[in-house]
Amino acid sequence: MKTICFEDLPPGTRLRYGAYRVTAEEIIAYATQFDPQVFHLDPGTPGGLFASGWHICAMNMRMAFDGFIANSSSAGAPGVDEVAWLRPVRPGMVLSVELEIVGARVSRSRPDLGLVSVVFTVVDQTGEPVMRQRNWTMFGRRDPRAPFPDNETPAPPSRPPAPEPPTFDDEAINRTRFATIYEDVVVGARVSLGSHVFRREDMLRFAAAYDPQPFHVDDAAAAKSHFGGLAASGWHTGGAYMRCFVDTRDRMRAEALARGEDSSAGRPSPGLTDLRWARPVFAGDVISFETTITGKRPSSRSGFGKLFTRARCYEQSGKLVFETHGVSLAKLRG
Repeated sequence: MKTICFEDLPPGTRLRYGAYRVTAEEIIAYATQFDPQVFHLDPGTPGGLFASGWHICAMNMRMAFDGFIANSSSAGAPGVDEVAWLRPVRPGMVLSVELEIVGARVSRSRPDLGLVSVVFTVVDQTGEPVMRQRNWTMFGRRDPRAPFPDNETPAPPSRPPAPEPPTFDDEAINRTRFATIYEDVVVGARVSLGSHVFRREDMLRFAAAYDPQPFHVDDAAAAKSHFGGLAASGWHTGGAYMRCFVDTRDRMRAEALARGEDSSAGRPSPGLTDLRWARPVFAGDVISFETTITGKRPSSRSGFGKLFTRARCYEQSGKLVFETHGVSLAKLRG
């Protein structure tokens, strides 16, 4: 029987756990599969090797599982309100987590579940924060029939209905719109990033490394869960999106350079907001990704501008499974 239930996580609860040693081999292995940018792959790159932001989220998930989720009634998370990548995570660092529960409420639609609002602060061995993440997480209640006092913590914000299945621009339009120089970026441009097939063995391998909750690693347990079957970790979906994004951007950048046009390599993102896992991803699902430029403005970092994006992905029948808003840096011309 799981000993940590919703009732054991009231607002004000603080936990400290983790001693995750980061290695160059793991940084490179993750980046090779999900985020193949040079600063995540080459120890000799200017500025040195550091981990992908999505990788830090996955490491945070693993520490949370080992720290308390493995012994809890966790039912997963509907999404993430905010992730801020504060400092580079480099080989040799030892990461730990300072967790604080800042809100709690019983689910109105599922009284057997409660939701807690959690702030994760990932710190290095000196206590310096490297990432901060805030999200709601679901936990089973010890006794769903027991009364629970009203809580002033507001419910997660309501979301608009899922959009209609996308109609992607053709490749010629995509090629002209996926600009990497700030002045060339067109607000409103939408680009298809291709697709990824979620294979059972890949789902199990990722979950075993970073998110070994029963509904991600055990068919029988998953069948009894609210997912109804073995589902991919949400962080696996995010990693697959990042891989499709990087591959598309780099291919189009190479084509622009071949035509003699101005182009620029990618820069690390400072974070993301409003990440939502709308539907589970099952083995065999073919997930198609797209990104839309929602805005841009100058950056305080000299020589760069900020781009604001919305990523969405859809399964083969056109239903939304994942979306998030992000920020990236684009080089100014000259």
